[in-house]
Amino acid sequence: MAKAPFLLFIMAGGSGERFWPMSRKTKPKHLLKLVSSKTLLEETVLRLKPLALSSSHLRNLTNYGPIPGIRKALPKFPMASLIPEPAKRDTAPAAALATALALRNHPDAVLALLPADAVIGKAPVFRAQLAAASRAAQTSPSFVTLGIKPSHPATGFGYLHLGGKTLGHIKGGPFLKVRRFVEKPSLAKAKDYLRSGQYAWNAGIFVWKASTFLSEARRQQPALARFIEKFPKRGSYASYLKREFPKLPKISVDYAIMEGARSVLAVKAAFLWDDVGSWTALPGHLPSDGNGNTFRGSVFSMECKNTLALAEGGRTVALLGTKDLVVIDTPEALLVCPKDRAQEVKKLITGLSKDVL
Repeated sequence: MAKAPFLLFIMAGGSGERFWPMSRKTKPKHLLKLVSSKTLLEETVLRLKPLALSSSHLRNLTNYGPIPGIRKALPKFPMASLIPEPAKRDTAPAAALATALALRNHPDAVLALLPADAVIGKAPVFRAQLAAASRAAQTSPSFVTLGIKPSHPATGFGYLHLGGKTLGHIKGGPFLKVRRFVEKPSLAKAKDYLRSGQYAWNAGIFVWKASTFLSEARRQQPALARFIEKFPKRGSYASYLKREFPKLPKISVDYAIMEGARSVLAVKAAFLWDDVGSWTALPGHLPSDGNGNTFRGSVFSMECKNTLALAEGGRTVALLGTKDLVVIDTPEALLVCPKDRAQEVKKLITGLSKDVL
């Protein structure tokens, strides 16, 4: 039998809410050019491509809405490696689908499940650590994740409580036991986590052997296990996916599998990482002036401080005396809000008409 492959699955779904008005239901965050001339999805594919031994080893899990945008961003990406989910069911069903597809390829396949919309620096280091995680997953019945060293007491991320070292014989370590997953903490707790040095941010990057996931699913999530076990081993799986995927529980892989798994290991990331969770993350990746302003496009300003303004609407944006504002101008809509309320954009759009979504 051929050597077990390392398969890479990018989660490229999304609903286009956090970065409205640039994002849309058919143009979610990963299809935006936020920090470079390429979309976040393009950057993710380019970052992972050297690890894929063939085109079939790198796949996109998405839904039907963004497919035209994905095809435009990745015109050479094989259609067979673009997997549309027939319903939005969160990351646990996506993980089950990835596992089922991996088992079709090889009974001992190892796979990685990664978000499409993170900004990651030092790509060679990232690839080396992801490859090390695959070796650890191949040789032990453990899930492996890449933990991010906290740079500040963030309350918007989940955390990993890390324990002692293990798997000392695997190149690319050390691998640390994950004692527990911690949900988004209060500021006081986040400060405690940072001081202790025992915690890492949960980046949602997971690696596992397909058989390990199936074993845990049998124990914790029987519906996911049945979906994997009955998945067609050869030929077309389209009708099965359309019929059975929408029945799966709508739950994250963290809740469904990782938090209760017998063994989860982490390797501390040696690369730069940012999930770019809201508009206020952009000044960390784009040039700013001496007053803390970050402008892109045709922006004219006077006496402004700490203002983020993107002129994407084909017209000039003129600013006078603004401070701590987010201004996003597009052909369809204009967003203006204080920086400290940028996280609430998701709530704002619930009251908007469909023609601007």
